Amino acid sequence: MTGSARLCRLLGAALFVLVLLIDQVSKYWILYRFNLPERETVALLPFLNFTMVWNRAITFGMLGGLGAAGRIVFPIVALLIVVLLAVWIARTTRPWVAGALGAIMGGAVGNVIDRLHYGAVVDFIHAHAYGWSWPVFNLADAAIDCGVAVLLIDSLTDRRGPRTTALSGTLAGTEKER
Repeated sequence: MTGSARLCRLLGAALFVLVLLIDQVSKYWILYRFNLPERETVALLPFLNFTMVWNRAITFGMLGGLGAAGRIVFPIVALLIVVLLAVWIARTTRPWVAGALGAIMGGAVGNVIDRLHYGAVVDFIHAHAYGWSWPVFNLADAAIDCGVAVLLIDSLTDRRGPRTTALSGTLAGTEKER
């Protein structure tokens, strides 16, 4: 194994553990120290509240109609995805990708723990302004979103350097002939 691959595995594992710990500690604090279920909503800033939501669906409430089956289906699907992401980490030599994958995995496992423990995901961060309101989310969701954003940016970035196309090669040959 190369040093780059080892670094990627270490970075992916570190972000996985870090995101999972921060997510679970924040949810424990919200539920048992801050007592948000009893308080329901607490304004923190003019644009930010802690609002208690038990999310039984997936992103933005999709597939919420699965009912009790969602408590089993969602964790199984999430864990299968986590396994595939772990394989991706094992194969990548790009630290940004490994870190993003680790963050996604940590967030996914954090939400799986909630589903298995509470039957729903603990969501509590509510951003809003000027009549606009973002769906309530948690730190695991934020880590997943940030990880996906890094992967998208990485996929749009050309890492191979300048390319020679047939047209540019032809033009270069034409200029040499002159």
